[in-house]
Amino acid sequence: MSPTPRAAAALAVIALLALALPPALAGLAAAALAAAVVVDARAVRRRPELDRTLPEVLARGVTAPLEVHAAVAAGGSVRVRQPSVPDVRVEPREGDGGLEATVTGRRRGRHHLPGVAARAVGPLGLGAWYHPAGEPRELRVYPDLPAARRLALAVRLGRFREQGLLPRGPLGLGTEFESVRDYQPDDDIRQVNWRATARLGRPMSNDYRLERDREIVCLVDAGRLMAAPLGDGTRLDAAVDAAVAVALVADAVGDRCGVVAFDDEIRRRLAPRRAGGERVVQALYDIEPRPVESDYELAFHAVEGSKRSLVILLTDLLDEAAARSLVDAVPVLARRHAVVVASCTDPDLEAPVRTEPARASDAYAAVAVLDLLDERNAVTARLRGAGAETVEAKPSALGAACVRAYLRAKARARL
Repeated sequence: MSPTPRAAAALAVIALLALALPPALAGLAAAALAAAVVVDARAVRRRPELDRTLPEVLARGVTAPLEVHAAVAAGGSVRVRQPSVPDVRVEPREGDGGLEATVTGRRRGRHHLPGVAARAVGPLGLGAWYHPAGEPRELRVYPDLPAARRLALAVRLGRFREQGLLPRGPLGLGTEFESVRDYQPDDDIRQVNWRATARLGRPMSNDYRLERDREIVCLVDAGRLMAAPLGDGTRLDAAVDAAVAVALVADAVGDRCGVVAFDDEIRRRLAPRRAGGERVVQALYDIEPRPVESDYELAFHAVEGSKRSLVILLTDLLDEAAARSLVDAVPVLARRHAVVVASCTDPDLEAPVRTEPARASDAYAAVAVLDLLDERNAVTARLRGAGAETVEAKPSALGAACVRAYLRAKARARL
C-alpha cells in the first residue's frame, strides 16, 4: 500500500495552506488525507482478476502476441507489469488497464516466465495497493520452425533455388520420371520433352520425382566450441535450426531423417524414420552445450554400421586443434556414407578484416582474425581431401545451405 502522486499533491497543498490556516486545522486536514489514502487503498486490496494469454510454444527469434486483461473494483484503475527473464524478451512490459505486448524467445529450451504484477489505484486516486506477481508459467522455445517450414514448402513446390542465379528449376531434380506437363518459364531446359512438344505443338516438360526412402542423419555437436555466442544465440542454436530445416525437408520429399547430439558422450539419439521432423524438434529444442571436448569418433561410431546415408555434421571448425580429431575420423565414415561438414561463419569475427584499421590495435585484431581464417581454410581443405563435402554459411543461411547440400547429394545419387 502506498500513496499516489495525487495524494502527494494534496499534501503539498495542505502544507501551503498551513502558512495561512491555524496549525490545528492543517493537522486535521493532513490526518483526513491520510485516512482517505488508507481507505482508498483498502478498497482495491483484493487482487484484480488478471487473464494472461500467450502461446505455450515459441519459435526462437519469432515474436508472438501476449495479452493481459485486468478487472479491478468499481471506480478503481490498475496498471499491470509483465516481468521478463534474460532469454525471453517482452515489449512493452507495462500497461494501464491491461497489456498488449510481444514476447520473443531468444534462446531455445524451457523457460519460466514470471506471473503478472499489478498496481491497483482506488476510486479516489489517492491510495494504491501493490499485488505481487503470480505463479510463473513454463514456456518452451523451439528452433526457428517458421524458416524451416518455408524451406520445406519451397522444396515441395519446386521453388528452392540457388540464390543469385537465374531460375533453372528446382535444385535436387529427381531422376524418377513421373509425368509430362506444360512447360513453365522456370523449367530447366533439360526437362523439355521434345517429342511431346513436336506432337502437341506447344512446349512440354517432363516432371521428375525426387527419390524417396533415403536416410539422412544429422550429427549435432554440443561440445564447448558450440557455446560461442553468435548474434542473439550461440553456434549450437544455429546448428539446431539447420538440423530441423533438413529434417522437415526430408519429410517433404519422403526421406527418413534421424539425429545424434553428442559432446564427449551421446546425449540424444533418434534413428532415421519417415515423417521424423517433429521428433527431431522434440529431441533437440532444449539441448545445451557443455564445456567438454567433443568426441567425433564416438559420434561416427553411432552411425557407422547403418545403411548408406547422408551424414550432416554440424560443428565448429575455428579451432584447428579440436578439428584434428575430426579430420582423422572422417575417412572411416566417408567409406560408407556421404559426409557433409557444416559450420557457421561469424560476421563479427570477420569484420576487422573488411574494415580499414583506425589504430594499431585494429591492425593486430585483423592479423589475429586472418590467422584464424587461415586455420579454418586449412581444416576445410583437409576435410575435402578426406572425402567430406564442406558447407559454410552465415547463421541465418546455414539451414538453407545444408538443405542445398542434401538435395545436391540426392540429385547426384550419392545416397
